[in-house]
This record gives sequence, C-alpha cells and structure tokens, in this order.
Amino acid sequence: MVGGHGPERSNGAESYDPVPMTARILVVEDDDTIGDGLVRTLVGQGWAVERAVTGADALTQAEKVAYDLVLLDLGLPDLDGVEVCRKLKSAVPGATVVMLTARTEEIDVVVGLDAGADDYLTKPFRLAELLARVRAHLRRLAPDELGGRRCVTVGDVSIDLSARRAWREERELELRPKEFDLLAYLVDGAGVALRREQIMSDVWDEHWWGSTKTLDIHISALRRKLGETEVDNSRIATIRGVGYRFEGRPVAGQ
Repeated sequence: MVGGHGPERSNGAESYDPVPMTARILVVEDDDTIGDGLVRTLVGQGWAVERAVTGADALTQAEKVAYDLVLLDLGLPDLDGVEVCRKLKSAVPGATVVMLTARTEEIDVVVGLDAGADDYLTKPFRLAELLARVRAHLRRLAPDELGGRRCVTVGDVSIDLSARRAWREERELELRPKEFDLLAYLVDGAGVALRREQIMSDVWDEHWWGSTKTLDIHISALRRKLGETEVDNSRIATIRGVGYRFEGRPVAGQ
C-alpha cells in the first residue's frame, strides 16, 4: 500500500527540512548478503555508513561514534537484539534506532519499542520502503528553520516544538522521537479529522510504503502516556474508516 498525499491542511502544519547528507548510519546485521546490500544502498544515497555483525561490535562502535541512525537486526548471534537496543539508546541517546525483525507478533514489536526503538521494519522488506523510513527519520536532524520557539496548547496538553518537549498539565511526558512527532502533528491539527494515509505521509514519509499498523501502535502508546483508556479516548478520538482527531482547538504561541 502506498500512502498518498492528503488534502492540504489549512492550520499551517510544520514542514520538514531536507535530509542531511552527512548523516552517520550504523547497520547491525550478521547476514552478509543483507548487511552488505544495505551498506551499498545507503552509501549510494551519500550517507556515511558502517556495519557491525554482532551486538557486542555494535555497542563497541557506538562508544566511539555518535551515530545519527542505527538499523538494528533483532536476530543477532550473540546478544538479544532488544537488549542491544536498550544499550545503544543509552550509549547514543540522540540516535534513531530502527529495528529490523522477522518477528511478526505485535507483542514483539511493542517490546522493542518499549526498549527505546523509534521504528521497525518487518522482514522481508523492500529497499524503497527502507529508504523512505530512513529519509523520514533523518529529516529530523536538519537545522530548524522555524525561526524561533513555537508552542501549541490544546486543553491540558502543551507542545514546545523547538525544544521537542510535551506536557500534560504540569507533568512532562516521556516520549520517543516518533511519538513526539505524532503528538505534535495531532495537536497542531486539533479539531481536524486526519486520514490514516495523510498522517503516515506527513509524519513518516510522503512516499510511505506498507501497512499503517505502526500508526496504531504509536497511537496506543500516546494514549497510555496521556492517561487515556480504551473506554475514555477523550483526547485522541478514532474516526472509523478515516483516521484520528485530537479533540479541541490549538492555541499557538512563541
């Protein structure tokens, strides 16, 4: 499935900057065919790419280099990939970790995301999909051209886009990078019913390939962190057959 462009949003959604060409990427993959192919593909995009074949190698390299993005295979020969993910996020807090997994059960994905991963791809995946995800994540590294602080408040939820911080009432929310992007997008478009494909296009990538299941997982995580339940979805409403809507009206400030 290809996520198409949604209608233009009239509330001034945040635009994303170009992908930085100097991004540093670590590929953690023990399969030589897959690993070498990923390295060649990513180098062909102009990025600085290194590879590790074990979890121990990945952690050693992460101590020396501040990688911007890590493609992490969960099926490593020496260490559990989820534990490697936790240690990578601790060693390189600013890095985006995308899990590469053959595990298709939702609980495995949730465990990986809870360990600090920002996104996941299920094997086998298409290179076009992989590149779309990588470009989308690397855009967050480009310089901010918004021209100053921008804060948006809806009800008891506040977002500081420049500082990438969010609060519910007086309590700051602990959000993974993609959770913050999604919440900021929903809050900025509060009161508007946003189509699933539109959200995937704007928050993940305009050339999104694949299922929108990752959106549902991130929405569930946001609801938990906002203190919502399956019965009480008073902030993020599900619009059946369409997508989601953040209830309320945004109030922007500097």
